[in-house]
Amino acid sequence: MSEARRITPEDFAEWTHRARPAPFDVILSRRCNPGETAFVPPGLEFALGQNLVLLRADGTKVHPTFLRWLVSGTEWWDQIAKFLNVGAVFDSLKCADIPSFTLRIPPLPEQRAIAHVLGTLDDKIELNRRMSETLEAMARALFKSWFVDFDPVRAKAEGRDPGLPDDIAALFPDALTDHPDLGDIPEGWHTGPILERARLLSGGTPKTAQLEYWGGTIAWASAKDVSQSSGSFLVDTERTITERGLKESATQIIPAFSSVVVARGATTGRMVLFGRDIAMNQTCYALASTIETPFALYCQLRHEVGSLVHAAHGSVFDTITTSTFASSRVVLPPQPLLKVFEQGAALLLRGVLACTRESRTLAALRDALLPKLISGDLRLDDPERILERAG
Repeated sequence: MSEARRITPEDFAEWTHRARPAPFDVILSRRCNPGETAFVPPGLEFALGQNLVLLRADGTKVHPTFLRWLVSGTEWWDQIAKFLNVGAVFDSLKCADIPSFTLRIPPLPEQRAIAHVLGTLDDKIELNRRMSETLEAMARALFKSWFVDFDPVRAKAEGRDPGLPDDIAALFPDALTDHPDLGDIPEGWHTGPILERARLLSGGTPKTAQLEYWGGTIAWASAKDVSQSSGSFLVDTERTITERGLKESATQIIPAFSSVVVARGATTGRMVLFGRDIAMNQTCYALASTIETPFALYCQLRHEVGSLVHAAHGSVFDTITTSTFASSRVVLPPQPLLKVFEQGAALLLRGVLACTRESRTLAALRDALLPKLISGDLRLDDPERILERAG
């Protein structure tokens, strides 16, 4: 919610005087992405923007905690397709049509059981998300302390204990020197382009008209996959390609743990780590460490990406090019020290990857259970046992 637009308390009171979102309500998009929904968690206050509709269950026929799942299944999307108004500019839904939707609704006790099981899976996914944010924040904070703020160097220069084991503290110098472009940097440390310790890899797109190139077993990432990734690791992609598509196009396999940056378009600068080997298209660049410190490279690139975007230019959108990376100027810490950082960062960021993979499995289970539970093909005689099997 940190990127959400804000309004004044007066506007909030005016906009919500007829209907203020309450816990377990569902927000429905009528336009742009008609049919997409999001539920309102407890403790969140906000006003609805244009083209959004508030759905609320009163508990007589639909339990409030079940509503979010009722509007997520295949039957819901069948109704969206039935009532969708296709327009020249965008598709839309009419508010008046929504009460005409026909959906199978289980008995209230069954609704509560379904909501409990699916909600528990979602809670675990959310816990994994928060844990991942914490682990990555720890890795990036350590990188900033050591290689941006130079805290251990400043401590030694001032005669203070840097708070590190002696063997690690000895890897830091005890003085700073003035660099004409970068300001104070540790004495004896070098500067250079970020590509001095990384390979720059590009991608490509197999011909879309060649059906034999698509739908294979090789994940293929686009700028959309990178920019819309829900976490720092990308492990799944919207589209896949075949071995033939890989061989007969400019795309290539980008190795796992490469840092991948959107290079052009509205989302220039968005970046992820690839959680496995993935091919990609030409709208992104990948950087693979040449000194076996991929997580240190990722932290450095996350710190520098704003400067790279600022240095980029384009007639409509900023465009990062090979020269953007080649002309960059960054601090290059000694490799022995970078290796020490890598060991700690790897523990943290591999933990992020583990959470990402587990959440992917849980989401697939949740999505597979949803239509079966709503249709009655699967009954919840013992919800707790199902959850034990899932986790």
